[in-house]
Amino acid sequence: MTQLKLIAFDEEDLGVVSAHLQDAVMRVADMAYVPSQKRFAAILNRFDWEKVAREAEDADFQRRRTALRFDRVLRAQIKNVPSADTRVLSLLAIQFEAVDPPGGLITLTFSGDAAVQLQVECIEAELRDLGLEWPTHSKPQHPGLEPGGEAGS
Repeated sequence: MTQLKLIAFDEEDLGVVSAHLQDAVMRVADMAYVPSQKRFAAILNRFDWEKVAREAEDADFQRRRTALRFDRVLRAQIKNVPSADTRVLSLLAIQFEAVDPPGGLITLTFSGDAAVQLQVECIEAELRDLGLEWPTHSKPQHPGLEPGGEAGS
């Protein structure tokens, strides 16, 4: 299997990155903002959704070690992110809100009402698989969005 490498320069590109990282998990300690380099980076364990789509529902599930980087970051703020470095966050989505185009706010939304918000000069991001992959026994579930599920449940 080839490793995934994506670059994002606009909101549409960022949506593709977000889709690939939906349900990725990471430790709080595996993200960092480096103001002197205007960079935010994180290491995540992403669920391999494209393998499930390619091989149908009975596919063997996998997670992959993945790096995510944002450049041209002016400020980073956190909301409800636990202070313990070993706590695990589950990424739900990455969204962009234009404020002073091409600049704006990139928000990484996690379960449990946690978020990281990045003020950026423009969208400049990279997702890159790091090579390590392993089987997982469960597929993330989204009640109300699954076939046969009821919306809002």
